[in-house]
Amino acid sequence: MLYVFLLPVLIVGLLALPVVYAIKKKKSFKRAIIGNVCTFLGVMVMCTVAAPFAMDAYAEAAAPAAATAEAEEAASDNGMAYLAAALAVGLGSIGGGIAVAAAAPAAIGAVSEDPKSFSKALIFVALGEGCALYGFIVALLMIFI
Repeated sequence: MLYVFLLPVLIVGLLALPVVYAIKKKKSFKRAIIGNVCTFLGVMVMCTVAAPFAMDAYAEAAAPAAATAEAEEAASDNGMAYLAAALAVGLGSIGGGIAVAAAAPAAIGAVSEDPKSFSKALIFVALGEGCALYGFIVALLMIFI
């Protein structure tokens, strides 16, 4: 049961390691970001490979000894729903981040030149954040319905 608590600590440690290394060695953060992205992709592959084993262990612990084939099928379907929900939130958030990264500096520049354009600029930035919100809503629908 200890591995349940150590896994998130390990994942956060692996994601923080490149940034801590860049701060200590006073290197550029470009390498730290590349290392962080590679570590993130490695952790995602590790989680994808380990997901079936974790779902089997969860199903064995949660189900009584006389589990039926229907219960096992429902547990595997639920696992795919969680994976789909994670992809919806993750990809929606990445898309929203890219949109806000492009729109926010342009909005700040437009507002600094003409303060009357604040409401128009705010709308464009909020449209980019809508992608992440839509991904979150879709994930909630996948899990709870």
